[in-house]
Amino acid sequence: MSPLEIKSSVLLASIYSLRMLGIFLILPIFAIYASELSGRPTQFQIGLAFGIYGLTQAILQIPFGMTSDRFGRKPVIYFGLLLFIIGSFIAGISEQIEGVIIGRAIQGSGAISAVLTAFLSDLTSDKSRTKGMAIIGASIGLTFALSLVISPILNKHIGVPGIFILMGVLAFIALGVVKFFIDEPLGKKKIKSENTSDIRSILKNFELNRLNFGIFTLHASQISMFMAIPFYLINQGEIPLNQHWIIYLPVLVISFIFIVPMIIISEKRNIAKESFIFSIALLFVTQFLFIYFSNGIVGIIMALVFYFIGFNYLEASLPSLVSKLAPIQRRGLALGVYNTSQSLGIFVGGSLGGLIANFHGYQGAFLFCSFLIMIWLVLSIPMKMPINKK
Repeated sequence: MSPLEIKSSVLLASIYSLRMLGIFLILPIFAIYASELSGRPTQFQIGLAFGIYGLTQAILQIPFGMTSDRFGRKPVIYFGLLLFIIGSFIAGISEQIEGVIIGRAIQGSGAISAVLTAFLSDLTSDKSRTKGMAIIGASIGLTFALSLVISPILNKHIGVPGIFILMGVLAFIALGVVKFFIDEPLGKKKIKSENTSDIRSILKNFELNRLNFGIFTLHASQISMFMAIPFYLINQGEIPLNQHWIIYLPVLVISFIFIVPMIIISEKRNIAKESFIFSIALLFVTQFLFIYFSNGIVGIIMALVFYFIGFNYLEASLPSLVSKLAPIQRRGLALGVYNTSQSLGIFVGGSLGGLIANFHGYQGAFLFCSFLIMIWLVLSIPMKMPINKK
């Protein structure tokens, strides 16, 4: 990659990560915070506040991407970040769950993930594009890991409302980064909007849909699961919310220690598919471990380690597989559909997972996750790993 491509990839990855902060930074603490709001919100309302961010993203992801084709990337990014700022401040000042839901919906409506991916495609050559995508993928993984550790610490000092305000401030800084440090490519031809047949061909591609269902399931189970885990750590481990980082940090470190050799061995021995299937199976098993060990903190921590080994491996693998499988000239569109599937997973995991937990408890939510993961596992067993594209 050229220095300009590296710079563009890193800066766009930082903006992309900001979008994921909208989910990750409140993930370990929001269920506890929301349950204490005035009016005593139900599990469904808490789940809806979690997940509606994903719904508005899913609805607007592809329209924003197509609008950026017509009017340019940067104007759409500005608009999306502005919506994110407005939503963050509304959620931050709201003292009732209804206000938080509205704020989260507006936050998510700044759906610029597909625009950022398309912008990266504009600024990188074909041979460097996969590396650029890998930088974004790595930034998401690091954002997730960092969020789990610093979120309880931030909660201690500024609380969840303060975290929402902080998101808005960071988005404002991101506006400046886009304005002053990232340039539209010179001499770039006007991009035509994708036609209907283009969209249909991507939506009908079974191999891509298998991966789209995978990212949907991965994030649906993640959001649903983290509606229960903070309560488990408090009730079974007697660990205050502000000290949950003491659990998450070593769990993440151990999981990364296992992931690195997994990646190296799978590449060396050409067993990428086996590692992929193993990681999905690991997610499936952990759902039952959470149920079985629901009364013991040691078992919950062990289940968390297994979960994050599978989750982090799959989170890094899925966008790379989509990039390899998609036709080069339709890669941006395919990644837009992929991002939409991810956002829908966030919505379903929060709203439906919360509804199930409301009537059947957290064990019902874990069974719901295991059902989704089982379908994903069955769909993935016949999968053929794609060959690398230049």
